[in-house]
Amino acid sequence: MLEKMARFTVEKGKIIEKFFFAAVVICGFCYLFVGVNYDLSKYLPDFAPTKQALDVMEEEFGYPGMARVMVKNVSLQEARSIRKRIEAVDGVELVAGPDMATNVYSGGAFLGNSLSDKFYKDGNAVFQIIFEDGDADESTHQAIREIYDIVGKERGCFAGSAVSSKERQESVSREITMAIVIIWLILTLTTTSWFEPFLFILVMAVAIILNMGSNLMFGRISFFTFSTAAILQLAVSMDYSIFLLHTYTAFKNTGLETKKAMEKAIMEACSSIMASGATTIVGFLVIALMKFKIGKDVGFVLTKGIICSLMTVMFLMPTLILRFDKKIERTAHRPLIPSFDGLGKVMYRIRIPVLIVALSCAVPCYFGQSMNYFYYGDDALGSGPGTRVYEDSREIERVFGKANVVIAMVPNGSPISERELTKELEDQEFIDYALSMAGTLPQGLPESFLPSNLVEQLRTDKYARILISMKTMEESPYSFACSDRLTQIVRSYYPEDSYVIGMTPTTIDIRDILTDDYNRVSIISLLGVAVVVMITFRSVMVPILVIIPIEVAIYLNMTLPYIFGESMVYIGYIIVSCLQLGATIDYSILMTNNYMEMRETMDSRHSAVAAISKSALSVITSGSILTVVGYLLYFTSSIQAISQVGRLVGRGALLSMVLVLSLLPALLAAFDKQIRKQQEKAALKAAKRRERISKRRKKENRGKEVACNAE
Repeated sequence: MLEKMARFTVEKGKIIEKFFFAAVVICGFCYLFVGVNYDLSKYLPDFAPTKQALDVMEEEFGYPGMARVMVKNVSLQEARSIRKRIEAVDGVELVAGPDMATNVYSGGAFLGNSLSDKFYKDGNAVFQIIFEDGDADESTHQAIREIYDIVGKERGCFAGSAVSSKERQESVSREITMAIVIIWLILTLTTTSWFEPFLFILVMAVAIILNMGSNLMFGRISFFTFSTAAILQLAVSMDYSIFLLHTYTAFKNTGLETKKAMEKAIMEACSSIMASGATTIVGFLVIALMKFKIGKDVGFVLTKGIICSLMTVMFLMPTLILRFDKKIERTAHRPLIPSFDGLGKVMYRIRIPVLIVALSCAVPCYFGQSMNYFYYGDDALGSGPGTRVYEDSREIERVFGKANVVIAMVPNGSPISERELTKELEDQEFIDYALSMAGTLPQGLPESFLPSNLVEQLRTDKYARILISMKTMEESPYSFACSDRLTQIVRSYYPEDSYVIGMTPTTIDIRDILTDDYNRVSIISLLGVAVVVMITFRSVMVPILVIIPIEVAIYLNMTLPYIFGESMVYIGYIIVSCLQLGATIDYSILMTNNYMEMRETMDSRHSAVAAISKSALSVITSGSILTVVGYLLYFTSSIQAISQVGRLVGRGALLSMVLVLSLLPALLAAFDKQIRKQQEKAALKAAKRRERISKRRKKENRGKEVACNAE
């Protein structure tokens, strides 16, 4: 089967090239229509309270985006005028701001004088804006652009989830880069032809276009996936093409004709590339098992990306290598990196100290990683220090304090209960204000006196809305406690069919779901990779030894933020843990393969030294690409979550690379006898199984012959 595939690939090169060219054109066109979602709440499972509340909110009032805008050096009269102009913008549903209660028919009269004081201070006016559509909707972003024009970007400060979503979208579109120049430099240093790096990048570019364009099948993907999938696919799967080309070159140097050398290279490289791809796919598929549905989004897209890379490397790359073989030869140069023979001896010499340090760090780091301070929600996805959104948010908080807006929806029908609930909420020390129709409308004044559009903003036939501003951050232990208390108060008045919606309640749901996700996902990922390695090496001991350096690297990578006093994005913590295992286990597999090969003719000590020397270039090339790509995301992205994921990926690849080159050979040499015994038993069982199958087939053939003779 494998031989037929190799022959087909070599002989039908032109057909394969035409197929991939057509696929690239189609996927490139489809890519233009792939939507990007910037709202984390969309990925909550149906059983989450916030998801249920959002469904009711969307049905009754729509799905509102929110923004907080401050205007500096403005008179009260001018602030009122600005409020009315903002309220007239298409897509704006409600504006709470400075508007004195002088005219009950003005549309803002129900906001009373005492409440107006909270929106105007020392010549600064602040407006709390609720939009008709969600934070990430284009209508909301267009409304924000019009508000920029009304207020003036120099005069105003803009914050809130809708503004963050808009800036996040523009940042992602602006900052996506494939790091072509840096990766080309790494490949140039580690290859022996000036043309090879271009060939590698061309093949990976085709795979990436196929993956990104085929995302149209999902309709929309998350901004998290959109901004990281392409660059991670490139970094994780680049070593497939490197391994195939090196294998082809080795066969060609033996004197084989190019096509024959390529057929043999495909057959030999296929098992290693597929085993490497399988472990990576397992790691990504496990991410898709998360209850928080962004895991499914990330996992499926990255899994599809690896499949696209495998197909491109196994079918398109051989035809391109044969097409450009002469060009590769003409641009050949001497190795720019010296031999790693000395590295093998050094690493083996320090194996005992490395083993002691690694094992002594493993247990503390295992517990240390869970002691990090985690962020779960939109705060983790916002723009970092130094960006306009971050600085504007801090400026508004400096003048008016924190404003964490939450919306309570309660069954309509009892204005008295609604008024009492509003009053009790306002009496809480952590609440700045609470706006409701019954709570702020003067007693004795019928709602029919108010404009119908104003009534519709706070009341429907089934529900009444209460706009609440908590004096807390969106995400902190204190804000979580305040949100729980607020929910308790609402439920004490309305035990059934009442909902509390906002960034803090959403974050609480995300926290609870993600915490449960991690334990399940990490265990399944570990078991899945172990099974693939066990099948590959026919040993129970090898998967344990192969995984140990990677797991130690993961624990250390995730503990360093705790040691340095840094916070972590929990979703990045989960995804990078699985990604690091799935992507860097390849280094361990390559090292183990080379050790087993050397062990056939050498003792364990010399096998370990030779395996390090032979594996070092491939491990360092692949590890360096993943490290550089990760840190590139870290230094270029203004979105905190993506920046932090980049650093975790880069640092994790570096740690995995170091531990595979130093710790794994020591483990393989230490447990050499046990490994060989298990492999001998497995080989004996396989031989007996083949013998039984052969005997059964012979018996069946004899039976057929007897039947034919009888006829």
